[in-house]
Amino acid sequence: MEKIVYDQLQEQLYYEKMPNGLDVYLLPKKAFNKTYAVFTTKYGSVDNQFVPRGKTEMKRVPDGIAHFLEHKLFEKEDGDVFHQFSKQGASANAFTSFTRTAYLFSSTSDVEKNVETLIDFVQSPYFSEQTVEKEKGIIGQEIRMYDDNPDWRLYFGVIESLYHHHPVKIDIAGTVESIADITKELLYECYETFYHPSNMLLFIVGPIDEQAMMEQIRRNQAKKTFPSPEPIQRYVYEEPKEVATPRRVIPMHVQTSKCLVGIKAKHVVSKGKEKLTHELAMNVLLDYLFGKSSSHYERLYQAGIIDETFAYDYTEEESFGFAIVGGDTSDPDRLSEELKQMILSFEPSALTAEALERVKKKKIGAFLRALNSPEYIANQFTRYAFHETSLFEVAKVLQSLTVDDVREVVDECFHESQLAVCQIVPKASM
Repeated sequence: MEKIVYDQLQEQLYYEKMPNGLDVYLLPKKAFNKTYAVFTTKYGSVDNQFVPRGKTEMKRVPDGIAHFLEHKLFEKEDGDVFHQFSKQGASANAFTSFTRTAYLFSSTSDVEKNVETLIDFVQSPYFSEQTVEKEKGIIGQEIRMYDDNPDWRLYFGVIESLYHHHPVKIDIAGTVESIADITKELLYECYETFYHPSNMLLFIVGPIDEQAMMEQIRRNQAKKTFPSPEPIQRYVYEEPKEVATPRRVIPMHVQTSKCLVGIKAKHVVSKGKEKLTHELAMNVLLDYLFGKSSSHYERLYQAGIIDETFAYDYTEEESFGFAIVGGDTSDPDRLSEELKQMILSFEPSALTAEALERVKKKKIGAFLRALNSPEYIANQFTRYAFHETSLFEVAKVLQSLTVDDVREVVDECFHESQLAVCQIVPKASM
């Protein structure tokens, strides 16, 4: 077991790769009351074309199948795993993102038993034709519910506007029509391809004994057999640099309009420190331009064009990256034009070293506060680890960011052809 020390953050992380390829990280936090564990596979909604394990031909699977698989793993022949966690005093959950599927629990007691349950249920799939058909009805209702959610429609509306081909534009849950094609055979095929231990990571944080916990995980994995690891061949989508649809308006039954402006990254770095630098530079830039202490925010707020729902975010994964800015507004056309003007007229020379330092200090402070949350640590650590970088390097990389790093992001992303607007407006106004 390797011990990794982060002096700056005073953290000691323990790591071991199991013989089957599973990466295990343990972060003892004696001052915490709660233990949080997350077992994650590098498989998300964008993985809709790949070569199934043991095959040679690329295969297209129904949209939403990664999310469907997440739902089905909790159901076993002898009952629902949620009940078992509940009996053991744990709160369990799962989520599917564009690039990951994660299973997790938190508890203050019976931690060893809950760790065993977490690993075992994820590593023992059980799908039947009857339960797969039943699940289609449940997830279909979930999809319809999100279709009626204006914030969700706005979010995916702007992503769909940004991308021509990349599957990030497709709703993570798929559609009622696409999930109708899911079968138990397809679920097993996806599971066998993406749920091999060599494509997964287990992270546990809390008041744990790292030696005893690692030994428990070694014993658990040693009693199971897995086929040899194989590299996963995913389809690589050719995506134009320009957005697919510059402007989209969706009428819905809402009282207040909503507006988002999306910024499509021309290219993204796939992994390593360079990726971390690129991602943090964009986050710092967005904070400088649109943060609550910025002049833009103050002016738009005083003019009554935005309210407290105004927000910004940047998402970057291995094959795509986009920023989103906006919120509820009384005047969606004016807000979209104001935001586009701010982005396109921004002169990189306006960003001084002093201004950059202020934003960096603010971001570092927020990051250090976030490290008080075991959920944040575990989920973000996994994400960064899949990108071959470390959560615990964030503060150091933030400190080292230069004005040139941020200016490079401006030169790369702030172009008219890379901006898309999506608005949700009251039906009566159309």
